[in-house]
Amino acid sequence: MLFSTKKMDERYNNASVMQIALFSLNTAATTMFLALMEYTSYFVNGVLGFAVMFTSVILTGLRIFDGVIDPFIGFIVDRTEGKFGKFRPFMVIGNVMMASSSFVLFYASSSAPKVLRLLIFILSYMTFVVGYTFQMIVAKSGQTVMTNNPKLRPLATYFDSLFITSCFGGTSLYVSAYLIPKYGGYTNKALYTEFALFVISISAVCTVLALIGIWKKDRKEYYEAVEERKITIKDYMDVLAHNKPIRMLVTAASINKFAQMVYGNITVGVMLFGIMMQNYKMYGQIGLITAIPNLIVVTIGVAVAQRVGQKKAFTIFTWLAVVFQIVMTAVLLFGNLTEIGLTRFNGISFLFFLVYILLNGSKSVSNNIVVPMIADCSDYEVFRSGMYVPGLMGALFSFVDQVISALGTAFVGAAVALIGFRKILPQVGDPMSVKIKMVTILCYCAVPIIAWLISLFTMRYYELDQKAMAQINEDRHKKHSHRKTLHSRKSY
Repeated sequence: MLFSTKKMDERYNNASVMQIALFSLNTAATTMFLALMEYTSYFVNGVLGFAVMFTSVILTGLRIFDGVIDPFIGFIVDRTEGKFGKFRPFMVIGNVMMASSSFVLFYASSSAPKVLRLLIFILSYMTFVVGYTFQMIVAKSGQTVMTNNPKLRPLATYFDSLFITSCFGGTSLYVSAYLIPKYGGYTNKALYTEFALFVISISAVCTVLALIGIWKKDRKEYYEAVEERKITIKDYMDVLAHNKPIRMLVTAASINKFAQMVYGNITVGVMLFGIMMQNYKMYGQIGLITAIPNLIVVTIGVAVAQRVGQKKAFTIFTWLAVVFQIVMTAVLLFGNLTEIGLTRFNGISFLFFLVYILLNGSKSVSNNIVVPMIADCSDYEVFRSGMYVPGLMGALFSFVDQVISALGTAFVGAAVALIGFRKILPQVGDPMSVKIKMVTILCYCAVPIIAWLISLFTMRYYELDQKAMAQINEDRHKKHSHRKTLHSRKSY
């Protein structure tokens, strides 16, 4: 069964389902802030008063900065080992930094004189991305100590999908159904202040629960290094040169992330739901209403991963996403989108919601299964060189992920600027036009399809399939047993 923990193989480092679920709330904590930052372009444009293209360039540069600092933070994580563990301190520090910088960003920057607004915004955003990197690297690298059981590790995909969907769906509903009617639109500073306080509170609770989840696992006995020594920059270079699986995984996942940053951009949501469908409230409602059907698809995906391995599951569900996205393209091109509604029982509504559920479920599996696959790459490195460098694995992934995905924000900004939105972004209720329709379909449909096909080609060279991971775990068990025997003899 999917969540069964009976008769767990004692050769593995096993964890309870509750521990895995609670630790996944660390991802929820960072996702809440990520959802808040989705609205940054509207804040900079509508409140601080900067032009669309200038805003896109600034945000792209800050995301690249985020990627550049990731390897340095990963290096710090790999060299950290104190009485509070390897991972827990970074979860706390990261969350505090994100909370304080978000409040300054969305409150103080707009209250300052205009000549200082950009400087305050940039400094607070830079502080935010450092905090985000601290906590998010733990979400990726902490999987290595939670469990290496191939039946349990895919469960992280299930809980990450559940919490990420809830975070984005919940915040979208909160903004569209509550904040927009209350404050009248994206040009009101008070909207962002209340939004930030809401996110800070929820994220803090999630972080505390995640700390409970990893508490018993964040100990030296679960660090799988064969050789006990301080990691150096030279070691990092060796890993980058010889760990092919992490290079392939990073490439494929980063391409997927670029697509995700494009089709998930708030501006694309405004154009699709607020202009093409003329029903922006549905943008917030649809995520929560389709959450359970979406979770059913993810449950199937996790079961597939447990049965055939994570690489195979990634491939299967990426192909399914391509197919469903093609169908969605046809719906958006030829359907009467104004007839789509949650309470409208007609053919176009049924088709749209069916495809939406299958598409988003498939995307959830392929996007989120990458996190436990990073742990596989870390296990492979222990097998290959004896080095335990989860910080590097998470940081390398995050580095390319951030740099490439930063282009997603710039891409959307450039696309809408080309059709005339140079000073202000598209707003809910703007008149429909052919240009808006084409740009929406380009961003929501065409870019993801192309990206996923490239990602599938890249994953052909990712070697850690089910058979390879079985061999790695068998080798780990033998070495662990050997070290245990030697330790017993020394004690004797």
